[in-house]
Parts: sequence; structure tokens; C-alpha cells
Amino acid sequence: MKKLLILLAFFVGMNLVADDIELWKKSTLNQIIQRGELIVGLEPGYMPFEMKDKKGNIIGFDVDMANEMAKAMGVKLTLVPTAWDGIIAGLLAGKYDIIMSGMTITQERNLKINFANSYISVGQTLLIDKKHSGKTWRDLDTPDHTIVTKLGVTGEIATRKMFKKANIRTFETEADGAQELLNGKADAFVYDKPYNAIFMSEKGQERLIHLDEDLTYEPLGWGVRKGDPDFLNWLNNFLIQTKGDGRYEAIYNRWFANDSWLKRVL
Repeated sequence: MKKLLILLAFFVGMNLVADDIELWKKSTLNQIIQRGELIVGLEPGYMPFEMKDKKGNIIGFDVDMANEMAKAMGVKLTLVPTAWDGIIAGLLAGKYDIIMSGMTITQERNLKINFANSYISVGQTLLIDKKHSGKTWRDLDTPDHTIVTKLGVTGEIATRKMFKKANIRTFETEADGAQELLNGKADAFVYDKPYNAIFMSEKGQERLIHLDEDLTYEPLGWGVRKGDPDFLNWLNNFLIQTKGDGRYEAIYNRWFANDSWLKRVL
């Protein structure tokens, strides 16, 4: 009986090892290593995470993190510019290995894809017309006010949750929404704090006010296809390592601690 139990344990163990090997063979990480290329999907329009400079190159915080990631894997990096409304579908279709595009981790998105541990957190804030000085967002929630935001992002979700009476309009890009406010055709613009701070600094100082208190908690994460524990494990450990050895801090300071990069894009 004892010998039988030992044999059963042996075969179960062998099957588990075989399953692990098969899982690794199918892993996106293994495919990246075999291919010699990390393919990243992103929408280059979200300063300072990913954007195009004056020469058409895609630069930003996420791009620098992707470069570090590819270097750690020993592979080359390929960026795939993708419209936001199709970025998850593109991942699921295998057009790229990972989404690195300032994506907020939400429960709805998590039903479709998995996320590595959050690498940064941003909240929604408001840019408002200077004529509304002294007002809060609640004061603008009336049928006489127009609130603008970007279509299909957490900014739109927050706007529709917060503003029940105001007129809400959405735009394909954050730049179009912010410009609508600057042109005097809206009363407030809802979007991510980093973008609003940059827009305020560059274009809004004379005409806008930045209500910079975070209205939401939004952890950003890298999105990957489901059923891939090896890739998730590597990504989480990569994030821990870069935060521990100073690489993350150096990249963060490059894009968030100063605005010298603005001359490359504006």
C-alpha cells in the first residue's frame, strides 16, 4: 500500500511538472524571449506617459519603462500606436504582448484582461473657466453648465457619475476636450491630474483654474492577456526591482519632477 501511494505521488508530481512546462511554453514571456522582441501597444496622446515629439518619435514615461523592460529581457522593443477604443481588443487579438498606456485598473477591464501590480496612481481633476473662481465641481452641476471630457476613459465614467444635471460632452482626444474649455465653449474639463497640470502650465494660466484635488483613486497598470502567470510574475518582480534600484525613480523624475521635455513636444 505504501509503495502504491509513493508511485501515485510520483506520477501526480510528474504531471504537475509537465503542466508547468506546457504553461511556460504558451507564456507570452516565453514567446517574447524566443522572438527576441517585446511588442507594446499604446496610444501616444497622454502626456507625459506617451506622446509624439516634434519629429514623430513616441516618447514618455511608459516608453522609458518599456525600454527598461526590453533591456531586462534582452530583446528589442517595438511600439504599436493604437486607438484607445480598440486597445484591449488588439491585445486579445495578439497584436502586441502588453498594454503600457496609462491604463487605469478597473473591475470592468479586469474581466477581460489581467493587470500587473499598479506602477503609479493618478486621479481625475477639473480644469474650470476662470469665471467660476471660488466654485467647486458641485456648483457646476446644473443644466446651465457644460462639462467636457474624453470619450471611453475613466474621466468619462467619473464625469457621468459626478455630474447628474450638467450637460456632458465627450471628445475623441483629451486635447480636443481641453481646447473646447480654453475656447470658452465649456465650463469645465475632467481628466487625469498629470495632463491637467501640464495643460494648465502651458496654456491655461491666464484663463483657467486647476482644481487639483483628486476626485478619484485610479491606479494605473500594465495589461496582459489572461491565463499567463509566468508573465505576470516577471512583470511584478521587474517593477519591484526597478523601484528598488533607482531606475523607476530616475524615469519618474525625468517626466514628472521637471518639464524640460515639453519643448520636445510643443
